[in-house]
Parts: sequence; C-alpha cells; structure tokens
Amino acid sequence: MSDRAPLSDADVDAALADLDGWTRDGTSIVRQLELGDFREAFAFLTRVAFEAEAVNHHPEISNV
Repeated sequence: MSDRAPLSDADVDAALADLDGWTRDGTSIVRQLELGDFREAFAFLTRVAFEAEAVNHHPEISNV
C-alpha cells in the first residue's frame, strides 16, 4: 500500500499539460494508441505490464 496522497485536480491538470496525447476522463487519465498489428499491441501491453508491476501500479488496460 502506498503512503502517497493522490494528486489534486490542479496537480493532475498541470502534469497533463506536459504529456502529449494524455487526457482526463473523470478520475482517470487516458491515452489511446494505434499500433501496427495485434502482435505489436500485445508486445507493448506486456512491456507496460512489467513496468507497472515493478512500481506496484496496476492500470486498467484494454486491447481491441
């Protein structure tokens, strides 16, 4: 469990200003990517999963 407090709305908005392609959707931040094919998308998701696990962050991810 993290001992860090969630960012304020102002802090989230300020951080998003520096992140190309990321937007806010309610309490979530989102980004949509279009990759070349299913294999490329699945490989990307696998890399994200390992990075997220390393920092104990478990984002909601979908692949369609």
